[in-house]
Amino acid sequence: MASLVYFKKLSEQPGSIRYTFGEDPAEMDRTLTMNTASRTSTSDDGNADYTFLKASRKINSLFEERSQWPERGMSAS
Repeated sequence: MASLVYFKKLSEQPGSIRYTFGEDPAEMDRTLTMNTASRTSTSDDGNADYTFLKASRKINSLFEERSQWPERGMSAS
């Protein structure tokens, strides 16, 4: 069974970036906040489930590759 998660940057402030994410690009109704200094994230709804972890890891992976925070993206497994 395939698992997809999409994400898109909502806003950027000194020290943090907020992303919206979800399993459908038309219905990304959850958000996470990435601490840009520590590269750790928190789910804004407090639910650290598989979808949140997948989005967070992909965002960090793209940052590692490109040395800049992604505007949008997706992860499939």
